[in-house]
Amino acid sequence: MRTDQSLALAKERHLAGDLASARSLYETVLVDEPANADVMFRLGVLGLQCAAYNEALDWLDRAIALAPHEARYQFARGQVLSAAGRFDDAIDTYRALLAFDATSADLWFALAGALQSNGDARGAAAAYESAAALDPAQVDALNNLGNCHRQLGAPERAQDAYRRALAVQPDHANALTNLGTLLQESGQLDAAIDLLSAAVRSAPDSPTCLLNLGVARCARREFDEAVTLLARTLALNPHFPEAAYNLGNALHALGRRHEAQAQYRHAVALDPLHADAHNNLGNVSKELGEYKSAAAAFDAAIRTRPGFVAAYNNAGNLMRTLRRTGEAEALFEAALAVDPDHSVSHNNLGNVLKDCGALDEGIVHYRRAIESDPDNVVAHSNLAYALTFQAEAGETVLDECRRWSAQHETPLRATRRPHPNDRTPQRRLRIGYVAADFRDHCQSLFTVPFFSHHDHEQFEIFCYASVERPDDLTRRLAGYADVWRDVRELDDEQLAQQIRADGIDILVDLAMHMADGRPLLFARKPAPVQVAWLAYPGTTGIEAIDYRLTDPHLDPTHDHHYTERSVRLPDSFWCYDPLTNEPAVNPLPALTANTFTFGCLNNPCKLTDRTLAMWSAVLREVGEARLLLMAPAGNAHQNLARRMERQGIDLQRVGFVPFQPRGDYLRTYHQIDLGLDTFPYNGHTTSLDSLWMGVPVVTRVGETAVGRGGLSQLVNLGLPELAAYSDDAFVRIAVALAADRTRLADLRQALRPRMERSPLMDGARFAHHVEAAYRTMWQAWCAQ
Repeated sequence: MRTDQSLALAKERHLAGDLASARSLYETVLVDEPANADVMFRLGVLGLQCAAYNEALDWLDRAIALAPHEARYQFARGQVLSAAGRFDDAIDTYRALLAFDATSADLWFALAGALQSNGDARGAAAAYESAAALDPAQVDALNNLGNCHRQLGAPERAQDAYRRALAVQPDHANALTNLGTLLQESGQLDAAIDLLSAAVRSAPDSPTCLLNLGVARCARREFDEAVTLLARTLALNPHFPEAAYNLGNALHALGRRHEAQAQYRHAVALDPLHADAHNNLGNVSKELGEYKSAAAAFDAAIRTRPGFVAAYNNAGNLMRTLRRTGEAEALFEAALAVDPDHSVSHNNLGNVLKDCGALDEGIVHYRRAIESDPDNVVAHSNLAYALTFQAEAGETVLDECRRWSAQHETPLRATRRPHPNDRTPQRRLRIGYVAADFRDHCQSLFTVPFFSHHDHEQFEIFCYASVERPDDLTRRLAGYADVWRDVRELDDEQLAQQIRADGIDILVDLAMHMADGRPLLFARKPAPVQVAWLAYPGTTGIEAIDYRLTDPHLDPTHDHHYTERSVRLPDSFWCYDPLTNEPAVNPLPALTANTFTFGCLNNPCKLTDRTLAMWSAVLREVGEARLLLMAPAGNAHQNLARRMERQGIDLQRVGFVPFQPRGDYLRTYHQIDLGLDTFPYNGHTTSLDSLWMGVPVVTRVGETAVGRGGLSQLVNLGLPELAAYSDDAFVRIAVALAADRTRLADLRQALRPRMERSPLMDGARFAHHVEAAYRTMWQAWCAQ
């Protein structure tokens, strides 16, 4: 074969992608023409294509030595240097070429790419501008120019560059994607999705285009569509960690936790340094109750990205769930060491300090959280609720709740719409209950006896449940509802729309400013009549809440402490069912023990200095007595012990029990002779548990509703003499009872039957009273 034929065939094979045959033919030509610079150049290009950069440079250097003025040889050498990561050398090569010919758009484009890869975004932007000026149709130059401006923090200039690229080529998938993601970052989600959808139409098999559209669909909470897009992304590229991570996010948002967990695990298998995937794997594992796996995932996230504030917080919240308060506190403090003004970290640290009984310190951090981010509604609700444990006057909480309303409710008032509900006064009403604790939780001790006695002929019962892990009690409560909706995955606006669509007449909140409450849902006013009841007996401060349920003992006259209208049920705010007959009441321990035991199993956050001072006085008067309290080991125990010593309580006389499963917790009352209440926030559920177990509770009556819970319960049991209206009276009553073992023993055996006969456990009576209140509220709305 002649040399010219060999060269022609080599070029043909090269163009066809048969690089091995092309190489062999080029080398054959060089045997006959050893000084053929063009063939050396082509072997250099072939080396570039095969990523054999040293070989490519060797051939190009030989070609340049034979033809030093051949610009395309120099240009190819610059491309090899760039591909090899030798950007400084590549830049020098391109600049040398531009010194002879500054009119080549391709040279400017190549220089720009090397500068950009070398981290010089500003220099790259200038070079891309030069390329585009020489060749206005250079779409890639304009697209990359936009990327440089974006990197330089100039989104307006970036947007202009992308739009210039799209003016030249409207279906340029990269420019559509880049402009779409830029608009998404600026909050223009609808426009972003339009552009990203166009990118997918232009490049339907591009994993990058599909990924970005899927992420945007997630941002618009169109999770089903996002799952379809992201699953296709992974089908096209199974080794794309971002696709697996974002598919996990979409599945997680849909409540498909096991599938989400699998995708997060896929993402970290593909990219072990994907800190966000580790973090989200921890979140979904925690929700599934797989705490060991969750802890490992959070630890991996923090190791992978030291200073990962969100992971510190998630790990801290896991430790709080596990009641490992010392570790939780350390993790939140680590987050604040990274970002001292991080609002969420201050809020979470406030929570764990409150758990440990360090209420004042916790409130400081809630306030810091709000100062750092005035829109942190969770921290503001936590502050309002925490103040109820501290405040002896109702105005303190009322003022803070009004500030909450001014900050968070006011912006939502303009979104409210009239309610088209049928204004027939006596028709069957739709009652909606909103809660996250329709589960094995103390709230169920009150919802079960109430819901099980609802009149379904007069009232259609809807439950809107945000339960993280449903259980047997969830299923039991669902059986009492006419309509049960799992709404955990719905945001407040979506849930408001659902409630409107259901035609709810009266919407009842069971948590409000407490954990997992939905105050912003109620601020949207999705139902014509809205009511607060149960877990949070104080004011909500929310103008959209029309009523609060209470009773004559919690609220004899204090209506000015509330933004809602107070509806006093005839007997009690509570209707209680222990949901078990076990354990049985035991004889008075003091009859056979060598000592007398006072006790309080309330949360440590209720054990204020005022409370400890009263207890200290009781212990001084009853010298042989001991005190049994509940506090988790670690910080909570140590903090409480220090505060007790400051109040003069001998710690040798104090015993502690940890938080326990309900059966073990109730059995702890077998060790207690007489309960001592807390102040200014009385025991509520805990006192009812104590009374059920035959342990009477001496209470201190305050001014606020939470400080009159003990009085309400005792009056309903016919035991008002156990309620004290001063600290001295509290001490006198407790000391006198401790001395009267016969009375205490008789009272212990009589308390459980007494409770069963009282309004406190009469579910039918309670339901009738609440339903009568609902009907009155409804008639008032109809008459407006």
